[in-house]
Amino acid sequence: MRFRRWPRVSAFEDTPRKRAALARSQEAQRERLPLLRELIAERQPGADEVMAQRAERWAKAQQEERDRRAQLWRQARAQLAGYGDDLRRRLITLWKDATYPADPAYLLDLLRAIDTGRIDLERPPWRFSKTLDPRVTPDPQSFDEAFRCIGRRRVGGGYKTIEHDEMTFVSNLGDGVIFLISRVRLINPNESFYTHANHRIRDSHVGQSGHWIDIAVHGSCSDDELELIRRLAQEADNRPVVVRRAAARTNTAHSDHHGRS
Repeated sequence: MRFRRWPRVSAFEDTPRKRAALARSQEAQRERLPLLRELIAERQPGADEVMAQRAERWAKAQQEERDRRAQLWRQARAQLAGYGDDLRRRLITLWKDATYPADPAYLLDLLRAIDTGRIDLERPPWRFSKTLDPRVTPDPQSFDEAFRCIGRRRVGGGYKTIEHDEMTFVSNLGDGVIFLISRVRLINPNESFYTHANHRIRDSHVGQSGHWIDIAVHGSCSDDELELIRRLAQEADNRPVVVRRAAARTNTAHSDHHGRS
């Protein structure tokens, strides 16, 4: 039976550091109520008395912990003895191979997990890891179904201009997590934002004839997934939408947008 020995009851050590810590603690108690300082000092026990009390409690606490662990070991052994010979041998072998600490509480929890079916005796979790099944949206029908907004900040602004929103969306399309950074941009680069340019990809009503949506994709995705993002975003907003990988330059995406127009 695999088990960890528990230290025997040891004597309490009365050290100068413990006495100095006690003195600081008692001084702090007196400082909290300076008007009652003398009264509090009279009621505070001496260092020798406190150390004697600690020594007595120390031995008692250690013995109680040893007795508690011994009782748990007896309970675990009695439960093991209640299984059939073949099953008991398999459980003991399984316990020897387990990665849990060699403590009785873990053994009892292992037996409980096996009895309730949470652990398969033939496939314990420390031998056979579970197959990860990531949560994905295989065929999203809308932008809201595929992406979730996780951030927004104000960008731009200046003389006679107003700040506009930069929004961050997250999804689990592709080989991993994908982040979208969405901004409103001007079709005519010589113009400025003279109107309030807050936008949400679903319900923006600002400058729809003079602005386009620039979406930068951070993360690994295929060309088909990139086109899916563009289609979902375009269905959610009636302004022109350009979707590009984050490595591409913004002015290139802007030129591509005019080339397609």
